[in-house]
Amino acid sequence: MASLLLETSQKIFNPETLRATAKQSQQCLVVPVRLRHAIKKYLRGTPFTHFQPLNTIKDVNSQLVTTTSRELVEDTLKSVEQSKQRWKIKSSYGDIDFKYMDDETIAYVASRMPAVFSACHRVLKEVRRRLPGFSPARVLDFRAGTGLAFWALRGVWPESLEKVNLVEPSQSMQRAGRSLIQAMKNLPLIHSYDSIQALSKSVNKSKRGHDLVVASYVLGEIPSLKDRITIVRQLWDLTQDVLVLVEPGTPHGFNVISQMRSHILWMEKRKFRKSKAAINSPSKDLVVAQKHGAFIVAPCPHDGQCPLARTSKYCHFVQHLERTSSQRAYKHSKGDPPLRGFEDEKFCFVAFRRGQRPSEPWPLDGMKFETLKEQHAKRNPEDLEIDYEAEDIPYEEVDPATYDSDVMDTDAADQDDEDEEEQEETTSADLGGGWGRIIFSPVRRGRHVTMDVCRSTKQDGSEGSFERVVVTQSKNPTLHHQARKSLWGDLWPF
Repeated sequence: MASLLLETSQKIFNPETLRATAKQSQQCLVVPVRLRHAIKKYLRGTPFTHFQPLNTIKDVNSQLVTTTSRELVEDTLKSVEQSKQRWKIKSSYGDIDFKYMDDETIAYVASRMPAVFSACHRVLKEVRRRLPGFSPARVLDFRAGTGLAFWALRGVWPESLEKVNLVEPSQSMQRAGRSLIQAMKNLPLIHSYDSIQALSKSVNKSKRGHDLVVASYVLGEIPSLKDRITIVRQLWDLTQDVLVLVEPGTPHGFNVISQMRSHILWMEKRKFRKSKAAINSPSKDLVVAQKHGAFIVAPCPHDGQCPLARTSKYCHFVQHLERTSSQRAYKHSKGDPPLRGFEDEKFCFVAFRRGQRPSEPWPLDGMKFETLKEQHAKRNPEDLEIDYEAEDIPYEEVDPATYDSDVMDTDAADQDDEDEEEQEETTSADLGGGWGRIIFSPVRRGRHVTMDVCRSTKQDGSEGSFERVVVTQSKNPTLHHQARKSLWGDLWPF
């Protein structure tokens, strides 16, 4: 067992709380019943002849990006004109030209919406765990689509939402989003806009700030780096507290997240240095200086340069989810083998928060762990006795013919979610640099576990590195047990 030597830490950890605090991943996410029923109701009566495969849409998107990049290189005058009109980009996820029509919207709702919802829900849930006191009231969802981020927000912060602003250029997507939330009760005030410019014109400057701004699966479809930076800076100006960016878990998605991460941190560090240098009296100017700055809430444990930025690896995560009956029906093609009942959604993300990273003691500071020999020396022979009189619980096998993933006890599911939320609130990791991030799946071989961990190398979290950590059972059985239970995306204490 671990014994605490120092009492300077604000949080006292033991092996049990360490494992619960480091847990960030979800083994399998089940799409909420209300969302599955809403998707079924929306797709009901839609014939398969109107269903357009989403791969066709993705091919069109890639062609648009390639064509736009070629035009910018061949015609420099045209690139100058387009730089003046940043919002006129040839991309299906932008505010112009190609927009989602009815066929594309139906394909998106049927095949992609549950998977993207699972990624957004996983990201927002981690933000809640890292910021237990954060309860957003005003939220902006950029490129809201069919409102999947709103569904994730309702699942993570069901009571705190007061006003939600949606930015979505496609009228078909807006109609689908309104249709999906028809049966929901106690909705917050919702406003929909075609662009950020329309939002800025209709809202007073004093009310443009949002507690939380979310942009999911949109920046990677914009071909120009300048336009991405422009959009992210506009979103950051509309952010009062937290900004969340989510992209597909591909090398391109990681590059987009890495570029936006570096730009916002560089921009805020420069503002902080200028405001700090201009301080003459430690009264009003000090308050102004404290408003500048930004740090990473998740997934990065530090605010330095990304150690994977110029390597062959890329930082991404995986969310395992159960496919809905609508997904299995619309994704299945005649003649192909039946689809699996589960799906893996890969994603990259980053969550910023305004201000300076808090200085927290590292979780393993002052903790001393016993070796395997020391634990065996203290072992009581009576603890090794096995109770053979324990009752065996009979296994009830479910009939696959009558099984439907969309039919379940809603009250029981809500009760499980409430119990899980109570456990998370008591076991939240602080924002200091003492918690590393497991990037890939740990390798378990015999009595040792190998993990690739992104960690902070300084106490203030200003620099970081990517290291391979090996935990053996003989030297540290407590951390070895935790390493065997750790999954891709969990935290690791230092």
